Amino acid sequence: MAGDETYLHFAGYRDVSSPLVNRLAQSGLALPALGFGAASIGNLYRPVSDAEAEATVLAALDAGMTYIDTAPYYGFGLSERRVGDVVRGRKDIVLSTKVGRLLRPDPSVGDDRERHGFCSPMPFAPHYDYSHDAIMRSVEDSFQRLGLARIDLLYIHDIGHRTHGAANGQHMDALVAGGGLRALEALREEGVISGFGIGVNELEACAEVMAHAQLDAILLAGRYTLLEQDALDDMLPACLAAGTAVVIGGPYNSGILATGTRQAGPVHYDYGVAPAHVVEKVARIEALCRDHDIPLAAAALQFPLAHPAVASVIPGLGSVARVQQTQALATQAIPGDFWAQLRAEGLVRPDAPLPGLPTPC
Repeated sequence: MAGDETYLHFAGYRDVSSPLVNRLAQSGLALPALGFGAASIGNLYRPVSDAEAEATVLAALDAGMTYIDTAPYYGFGLSERRVGDVVRGRKDIVLSTKVGRLLRPDPSVGDDRERHGFCSPMPFAPHYDYSHDAIMRSVEDSFQRLGLARIDLLYIHDIGHRTHGAANGQHMDALVAGGGLRALEALREEGVISGFGIGVNELEACAEVMAHAQLDAILLAGRYTLLEQDALDDMLPACLAAGTAVVIGGPYNSGILATGTRQAGPVHYDYGVAPAHVVEKVARIEALCRDHDIPLAAAALQFPLAHPAVASVIPGLGSVARVQQTQALATQAIPGDFWAQLRAEGLVRPDAPLPGLPTPC
């Protein structure tokens, strides 16, 4: 929960190391500019021990990353359980989790071999359901897994054509006509949650859901980054107009903006191997970073925060070392000349706000 500090509404760039954060216009929640994405402690792509997960969350909280985002899907309940065990009793955090998938017992699960990207031994299988009753059930299940009496934000998870293809119509119908949004509105009105929104990796779904509900926040993964700025066309202006805060997930576009292009083996972008044109663009940004003696990952982490709609950036963190590295990247000094040259060479859109530079007309 937010404390009593004085918070600022930023009209432009924020120093991600600062304790001053954005207060969400609709819910009143205050998010630190740098938050904690908890998918990795749900054993995303590799097993993480309980002790390592606990140490990671504690290190993040000590570093000021007091906004934690988790989901039932992350390790099929494992991430929620681990987060709850660490933060229980604390009053200085903002916690978000998600709805849209119910976890059903799966007796066929007997070990931690990878399923849906997670190496989790939790014997559950995810099933999509965005209806009124499913959302109410999902929230109650999350309370139980977390062992908490409060959830600050709920995100509608992974609705949209990118995830569901031709089946998206029926899922959107369950959300709208089937009462899913009514359930979330009731939870907000009753004070069970402070706010709700949508957590997706596509722009179209954001617009579709915003047409039916007043959203407190949108968690947008991978679609407003140093590589991609199509969100400047419609989505980000719509969020500013509606008072909907934006949280940026996936600031490294699945890795390429963290690793760069010069590593051995394939580089990854948008959950797959990066295509040649993406590799070429990142190589140019990487060269500019070398010229200014700054890490590519630092530029990628700090870039989204220049936009006034963006309240927080939440990279996924699965170890104490990654927390420490991320804090160093967040506090890395980046000269204005770098951002100006990035714009001059056409490596970001000319209308993209950049840290420390005047907002373009």
